[in-house]
Amino acid sequence: MLDIKIVRNDPDRVKAAVRKRNKNMDKQIDEVLQIDEQRRALNTKTDNLKAEQNKASKMIPSYKKEGKDVTEIMDKLRTVSDEISVLDREIAELEEKQKIILLSIPNIPHESVPEGKDDEDNTEIRRIGTPREFPYEPKAHWDIGTNLGILDFERGVKVTGKRFTFYKGLGARLERSVINFFLNTHTSRGYTEMLTPLMANKDSMTGTGQLPKFADDMFKIENTDYYMIPTAEVPVTNYHREEILDGNKLPEKYCAYSACFRAEAGSAGRDTRGIIRQHQFNKVELVKFVTPETSYDELEKLTADAEYLLQQLGLPYRVVKLCAGDLGFSSAKTYDIEVWMPSYEKYVEISSCSNFEDYQARRAGIRFKNGPKEKAKFVHTLNGSGLAVGRTVAAILENYQNGDGSITVPQVLKPYMGVDEIKPAK
Repeated sequence: MLDIKIVRNDPDRVKAAVRKRNKNMDKQIDEVLQIDEQRRALNTKTDNLKAEQNKASKMIPSYKKEGKDVTEIMDKLRTVSDEISVLDREIAELEEKQKIILLSIPNIPHESVPEGKDDEDNTEIRRIGTPREFPYEPKAHWDIGTNLGILDFERGVKVTGKRFTFYKGLGARLERSVINFFLNTHTSRGYTEMLTPLMANKDSMTGTGQLPKFADDMFKIENTDYYMIPTAEVPVTNYHREEILDGNKLPEKYCAYSACFRAEAGSAGRDTRGIIRQHQFNKVELVKFVTPETSYDELEKLTADAEYLLQQLGLPYRVVKLCAGDLGFSSAKTYDIEVWMPSYEKYVEISSCSNFEDYQARRAGIRFKNGPKEKAKFVHTLNGSGLAVGRTVAAILENYQNGDGSITVPQVLKPYMGVDEIKPAK
């Protein structure tokens, strides 16, 4: 959520920032300013009445001591108290109305974010690794997985529905191996491992920006205010909700494996085959709580930590900087890491690494201070996939496929897998 002071002091900047995202929220921003003016006027009126109330209250002891009648003062106090109660209700209503609008306004893009409408306008930063040249036409991961008997899409549909998949045998072991490799690597590099709840409440979803805007993209548990988490970012970020952190211990770095659940309401017809876009998938998430002064350096480090996994796996990838039109709702700046998929003949997103600045922290009430006498300030939050597990498995199947239908296990995964190859059943 944006700081109301920024909206109040520089509304043109906020309007321009939203338009940079290919949205026009001038009307909503003007409404926020109008509400803010009304609210501040009522606050001033309430403060004056409370001062009047305090002054009258202080007169009562001396009146009684002097034997004077306090009936008139008491009547005045009751009248003032009633006026204050009415004003407090009006202020609360205005604050709630203002909050709802502020929650709908996206974050302001960082100055380094390029102009652009969609992913076609993203800026490539670097490419690492060279895509393999096959002496034959490479198969898609869904065909590879089916032929090897390690992915079962038909029974996933039968048991649950579209975009659900069974992993079987060495396919299940490969998924588990990738998860363990990711977690072991991140913890060896200073991240604290977390195992989180797979459900989060409405306040948590609001804190990280999923609500109210993306309600249709989530699975809600009937008759509760619980939602299945779309990413471990939600529970891990909200782990420190309404807390004041010790600034001397920042950055706090967490990694968390979780299943993720997404309705994918806006992705009809996209990636309908395979395991690239599922309603349920596994992911290892990286989350950082940092000081404002260090947050963009920490974003570079976070991105490098996610990239390191692909380097270790020997998978070709590229890093792109998202343009304003493709930027996530809560993000001020994002790098996408895209892995090469031979059957697609293109790079496919496998991680998004974002700096939210204080946008999430302001919604979730996460602050820090360096000492007891220092005023608490909002932290900056960052997160990134480290990495999407299913997409990593898909990339391994496609990039490490052999002409006989087998898959060579990447060197770093062999200790986890216990085999050098995944071979077709005889």
